Amino acid sequence: MFEDHNDTVYEIISSAALLDQAQLDELNESHLHTGKSLADAVVDSGVVERAAILSAVADYLGYDFMEEVPSTIPEDVYSSMKANVARMYAVVPYEVTETSVRLLAKDPFNPSIIDDLTFTLNKDINIIVCNPDLIDTLLTSTYGEEDSSIDDILGDLGDSFNDVDEDLSDSDLTDLANQTPIIRFVNLVLQQAIKDKASDVHFEPFEDQFRIRYRIDGALYEMAPPPKSLAVPVTSRVKVLSNMNISETRIPQDGRIKMTIAGRPVDLRVSTLPTQFGESVVLRVLDKSVVNLDLEALSLPDDILTTIRELVDRPNGIFIVTGPTGSGKTTTLYSALREVNDIETKILTAEDPVEYEIDGIMQVAVNHQVGLDFSRALRAFLRQDPDKIMVGEIRDLETAQIAVQASLTGHVVLSTLHTNDAPGAVTRLIDMGLEPFLISASLEAILAQRLVRRICKSCRTAYEPTQEMIDVLEVDPLEIADKDFYFGDGCPECSKTGYRGRIGLFEMIKVTDAIREMINNRAPTLALKQKALEQGMRSLRDDGLRAIFDGNTTIEEVLKYT
Repeated sequence: MFEDHNDTVYEIISSAALLDQAQLDELNESHLHTGKSLADAVVDSGVVERAAILSAVADYLGYDFMEEVPSTIPEDVYSSMKANVARMYAVVPYEVTETSVRLLAKDPFNPSIIDDLTFTLNKDINIIVCNPDLIDTLLTSTYGEEDSSIDDILGDLGDSFNDVDEDLSDSDLTDLANQTPIIRFVNLVLQQAIKDKASDVHFEPFEDQFRIRYRIDGALYEMAPPPKSLAVPVTSRVKVLSNMNISETRIPQDGRIKMTIAGRPVDLRVSTLPTQFGESVVLRVLDKSVVNLDLEALSLPDDILTTIRELVDRPNGIFIVTGPTGSGKTTTLYSALREVNDIETKILTAEDPVEYEIDGIMQVAVNHQVGLDFSRALRAFLRQDPDKIMVGEIRDLETAQIAVQASLTGHVVLSTLHTNDAPGAVTRLIDMGLEPFLISASLEAILAQRLVRRICKSCRTAYEPTQEMIDVLEVDPLEIADKDFYFGDGCPECSKTGYRGRIGLFEMIKVTDAIREMINNRAPTLALKQKALEQGMRSLRDDGLRAIFDGNTTIEEVLKYT
């Protein structure tokens, strides 16, 4: 219940004094570990009735509240809204007049419901807060099952786009992109991506086929390829949605789509790339409900979690997170900043581009076309009186120097680097041209991380690993004699992959006096790593073993990423 709005629900329960503050804080801590929403955790604790929370939400939003959801809706009421619109916004009409519509909504917090439907229906929209868990059932009983699959739409399209000319005018392309079957097809592809919790959607034209692939938990899966003739209309549709120049196909373009899918607002970052056989389009799904921007939810070991909290709370110093693209570096930094995002702290971020919009933080998107790069943004930040600064990435000497200057003049600086492990970050900064004494004076800690796929809880199965696997892991057989190993057998819950979701593997170097001295002496990466291990650092491989023995991931995943 209200999974995407845990912070707001916390505020509502707290201000309505529905339960004691200490109890609320305790439940808020525990819900992060169970994966339940805060509202469900409070209801399950038996302290507060579901109706009391829903009533408080209605009061907070200024909407009506209905305790019992009706089992049926009269036809003259539900026919006032098309089935696809009702499903898209996850709403069911309850009462219709000449000038207004009252709607039962699955997500009453979603502002798009009022903004978009007022325009679509040309009536005043009034939302009723009710039990959101019952809306899906009511939608199905009112409008029937989802009436069209991708195969159905492709069947309807038939051969209607077979003779699409590559050199169409702007208006022809726009007409093509706004044809109902194309709109339905693109919407359904995006709906499926959100439902499967995909992080990216790839539309890829080849000489004789048009491929669509989803990236789920880091792995790519292909859907049944649509006809090659749909490449131009589908690409045009995506470009129309993301406000790109529809007729420009020779240079890469970037855009953004904000839309409501299955009742919740979703943000998509879009990029196009001209290829030999047409434009390749990739949509990055920025779905806040999938990424929980909370340190507690990142499966960090307790010692690393405590250290990160101490670091962001300090008056100055640099904290660097390293890892390859897609290893969750930005999520870790956002989560760290949220720990100190309060009324007394001024936080500025420079990002390329801004991925998640967070209230209370001033976020700047770097723009290389007008000369606003990381170093220039960072220099401007120092004149804005910040307490904490996040720089998307330290890419050059100038950015590194200003980050050090910011740290030495009393600011906490968080940033990322692309290196294989934590000790490698020091060598990388020295290679950029930064003086070792500046690094040792300002650097407080380096965190390296990877994301590995989590074994599906529904089909987790114990097994005995082969001797070869144990040899590759390089562990002492006596050490693992009493340990269990698991894999995912594959079930409908995880679409037969054996994995569902991802967890992080981490290694952290705290920059102690001994390590500062080694940095000043330009010690090689291996020596730094050896010293850090002596001081208690767990390597990525060791953290991977922890995840294997806890039954969270497989040997194959750990070997692949560490």
